[in-house]
Amino acid sequence: MGLFSFLKSAGSKLLSNKAEENDAAVSANASSATSDMVEAMNASRAAMLKSQILGYGITVDNLDVQVDDEKVTLFGQVDNTTDKEKVILIAGNTRGISSVDDRLSVVSNEPEADFYEVKSGDTLSKISKHYYGDLMKYNVIFEANKPMLTSPDLIYPGQVLRIPKL
Repeated sequence: MGLFSFLKSAGSKLLSNKAEENDAAVSANASSATSDMVEAMNASRAAMLKSQILGYGITVDNLDVQVDDEKVTLFGQVDNTTDKEKVILIAGNTRGISSVDDRLSVVSNEPEADFYEVKSGDTLSKISKHYYGDLMKYNVIFEANKPMLTSPDLIYPGQVLRIPKL
């Protein structure tokens, strides 16, 4: 699939406020921070992100997550395209991440879904009307984005959603 862009300031908070403050301090003082400190920070963020991905119950064989500042690179193997897209969205819809480099391989390819960035005022019904011509097909989008979405009413601007082909 390649490289995907995300809105850095939108998304779920992976880091605690204290960890975010430390992250910001290291980034702000990057010129004085040692490369070991930056490397350790990136490794810590990668471990937390890997834990978050696996926490959704998606099976990824040999999952490796690498973080380089705002960029995440994903390696591993998933069973299908749907799982691959969900892993990309879990990583990309994390606050502080602006791009995901997809290096995941897929055992069973299927048609790729479209990705849609939620705009202010959007609802799943409105997005459904745009893609499918039917307001009532919002549940297709909701189901395609589970377990990341827990309610059809809880979407936010900047979030990226999977829009499967019908």
